[in-house]
Amino acid sequence: MILGEFLCIGGVMKYIIAVFRTRYATLNFANLLKSFNIPVAIINTPQDLGRVCGLSVKFLSIYFSKVQSLTDGCMTNFQGYYTFSQQTGRFVKV
Repeated sequence: MILGEFLCIGGVMKYIIAVFRTRYATLNFANLLKSFNIPVAIINTPQDLGRVCGLSVKFLSIYFSKVQSLTDGCMTNFQGYYTFSQQTGRFVKV
């Protein structure tokens, strides 16, 4: 399932971006989440997050604890989880 903006009634929901160093790792991560019925979007990595493979996985923050439990200690080429801060106007590491 590919999602555009994650919208809810009354505004935009919070989302998290998982950043990897390789496209292969990014696509494997997206497929893992999809296999557990977690809706994801494969997006271009925001330039603010550095020079990585160019693709990242975006998912709703309500799934973060489930995602962490699925991937704890088994991700290679993982750069980090980030969310957008409305206060600073920048991405911050989660």
